[in-house]
Amino acid sequence: MSTADTRWWRHAAIYQIYPRSFADSDGDGVGDLAGVRGHLGYLRDLGIDAIWFSPWYPSPMADAGYDVADYRDIDPVFGTLDEAQALIDEAHAAGIRIIIDIVPNHASVEHAWFRAAVSTGEFRDRFHFRSGRGEAPPNDWESIFGGPAWTRVADGEWYLHLFDAGQPDLNWDHPAVREEFDDILRFWFDRGVDGIRIDSAAMVAKDPALPDFDPAAPPEPHPWNDRDELHELYRRWRRIADAYPQPKALIGEVWLADPLRFARYLRHDELHAAFNFDFLGCPWEAKALRRCIDETMAAHATVGAPATWVLSNHDVTRHVTRYGRAETGFEHALRQTRHRMPADLALGTRRARAAALLTFALPGSVYVYQGEELGLPEAEDLPPEARQDPIHKRTGGIDPGRDGCRVPLPWSGTEPPYGFGGPGWLPQPADWAARTVAAQTGDPSSMLHLYRGTLALRRSLPGLGDGPMEWLDSPDGVLAFRRDGGFVCVVNLSPEPVGLPAGVPLAASGPLADGMLPPDTAVWLTQE
Repeated sequence: MSTADTRWWRHAAIYQIYPRSFADSDGDGVGDLAGVRGHLGYLRDLGIDAIWFSPWYPSPMADAGYDVADYRDIDPVFGTLDEAQALIDEAHAAGIRIIIDIVPNHASVEHAWFRAAVSTGEFRDRFHFRSGRGEAPPNDWESIFGGPAWTRVADGEWYLHLFDAGQPDLNWDHPAVREEFDDILRFWFDRGVDGIRIDSAAMVAKDPALPDFDPAAPPEPHPWNDRDELHELYRRWRRIADAYPQPKALIGEVWLADPLRFARYLRHDELHAAFNFDFLGCPWEAKALRRCIDETMAAHATVGAPATWVLSNHDVTRHVTRYGRAETGFEHALRQTRHRMPADLALGTRRARAAALLTFALPGSVYVYQGEELGLPEAEDLPPEARQDPIHKRTGGIDPGRDGCRVPLPWSGTEPPYGFGGPGWLPQPADWAARTVAAQTGDPSSMLHLYRGTLALRRSLPGLGDGPMEWLDSPDGVLAFRRDGGFVCVVNLSPEPVGLPAGVPLAASGPLADGMLPPDTAVWLTQE
């Protein structure tokens, strides 16, 4: 890890770890920090620059840790604060930076403030408690997870939760809330954490009036999303980060359709980077991808920020499965219908391999969600009784939720738990033996071999990572662009083979034949 790299977030390859599902060291079926420490060599050899951890804090797990009871400790199921410190130090020694999730929109019903708010009334002003309208909630807002966004407590008042009832929203108009999170950032930065990923970053501030919401005529600004007050919050956090001698990154989860409003969060004194959800949900179509890439680059250029590129994460259907369907994009609202569509996993895998080369060649930073380097598909046949996502429960099973992308990783062996540890907290598919790390290691045709090779090339080639790109003329259904140093990436999304431009192949997502690039295949070339 180069301490001289003061803008590492502009080009880094960042690996997301969902701690419950990465590796279980003690056999209880839940991943833990010791499991991660035992596989740091694997991550180093994969070629990543940083790890982003989904929440590792104490939590009753109403939403898999995104309901935080204590922001300054580690959940005992994962380990201890001392183990977290050891992991940070060992990762740094391996050249890997650490990014952790900060969840500012909501806490847990087990948080000390909320327990006091319910039992004694103290601290209620640090949340959004309101009287109802008779027997009805204070307004008509609905939870993102389904059902009403309000829950009533014993004395008759209601509290707001835009997600699960176990996740009461915090009131960011209260100075104690702002001061508390300033201190939380310093607590982790002081321990060597290199960056934070801000969950639901555009949803933190609320209209104090909490008005009813008409989706046919939404007010501006939105009553719970993209409010102007947020920008001062992130400017303050940026000042905290910039006060440290080692560079600390602020990375936001910003769900906004308007690319220019999205870019406002990335001004020079606010966040360093933000997730590109438009690219993540984009269908496997050349015109759609070209539009998405152009809009992303243009919006980020207005504020001088780096783009980010991501294919999967812990909230969306894995892209091997998405790309094998007739509808290849992703939208949360359509998950309940698209999960019933058949998926051609061979086709999805071929497209996922090509998508990796496309993603790694684009300007900016890239994110790899654990298991995508193994070509894991969505585990769609989980029995209803095994599913734990509150989305599945709050929609009465209509929406399958996100458990299918959170199944524990397969490391070795021919049957579950595939070297994960104990039998996993979610059941693993019976047909994953060929997808384990052990089965793919040393196989030049494997997804793991492709990821290791292309991430190594991405790090070694000076034209990749942050920097300019130039589109090249190409046939319909084909994306082709040049980076500095004579690097060219060509992706064929058309149904027919196309000719390759001049150059020496550096990597390909599939076999090349007689100077032709087959459908759903990508190639990297050098023209120097």
